[in-house]
Amino acid sequence: MSSPWWDRTVHADRAPRLRARNAMRAALRAWFGAAGFTETECRALVQSPGNETHLHPLSTTLHGVDGTPQGTAFLHTSPEFAMKKLIAAGEDRLFEFARVWRDREAGALHAREFTMLEWYRTHASLEALMADAATIVAVAARAAGSTVLSHRGQTCDPFATPERLTVTQAFAIHAGVELDATLCPDGTPRADALRAQARATGVSCRDDDSWSDVFSRILVSRVEPALGKGRLTILHDYPAPEAALARRRPDDPRFALRFELYACGVELANCFDELTDPAEQRARFEADMDLKAQLYGYRVPLDEDLLAALPAMPPTVGGALGFDRLVLLVLGAPSIADVTWTP
Repeated sequence: MSSPWWDRTVHADRAPRLRARNAMRAALRAWFGAAGFTETECRALVQSPGNETHLHPLSTTLHGVDGTPQGTAFLHTSPEFAMKKLIAAGEDRLFEFARVWRDREAGALHAREFTMLEWYRTHASLEALMADAATIVAVAARAAGSTVLSHRGQTCDPFATPERLTVTQAFAIHAGVELDATLCPDGTPRADALRAQARATGVSCRDDDSWSDVFSRILVSRVEPALGKGRLTILHDYPAPEAALARRRPDDPRFALRFELYACGVELANCFDELTDPAEQRARFEADMDLKAQLYGYRVPLDEDLLAALPAMPPTVGGALGFDRLVLLVLGAPSIADVTWTP
């Protein structure tokens, strides 16, 4: 913009999108309320911000009233840990429009500070969560009076029945990669096998790239751009190395009970059948922190309260949706900055 966002003329141009954003949020709050969900307001300043390898939290030093340093705290990268503790405490359906922070993120679809819509259902199936995710998109579109999602020349009908693909199917169709052949029966990844397939299909990779590195490169360059065209895509059954906080499939440990929702080649939501085994979760967290230390030279604390709370959680499914991205797609805006009140 040649003038600042707070210039009256610039704001007058931006205001209709911002009002539409508010209408979408109000409609979604009403939908969640009618479905029996309780809205939460979790603390953003935490002792453990999330333990994923490639997420970078913002931190600050806390001080006592006398100015004495009292340690480091972080702005959360998701309200997930706090909401799971509330599930352990007895809540059964929760949602929140959470402000979250992730450093090293910028661009049309990324921002250091953004709004995440996160929701959880106890004693529910991943199928129920898939229905929620599709309904959320439809409710937002209807509230804004939109009949199509659009981004960079691609369009998507928010009311059509979503396409469903396993990750294995999507890699075979859109990248010519047989993902099954790169996983051992117990889910252990074979990086050499995936590197060979990637190179054979024209995706470059280094000899020291991990399985997850190559997986991400193929996903971003070949698979994601083909998803959510014409209608939403639900990409499900993620390989075990990409399980994050999801349970593995009991019938096939090579894959996890996780799905992502796509529209116009853009990832909108990341959803899990939640892992509640504290020993397995601790092992995953520690492995992720070891890799973070190796790649980035630092680690963040584990949330010991979360690990203590997991055994008290009933079976739970949960999702996290980038609300700014949803608004962007519903309104056909070029970037998140165009649908943010104070960019």
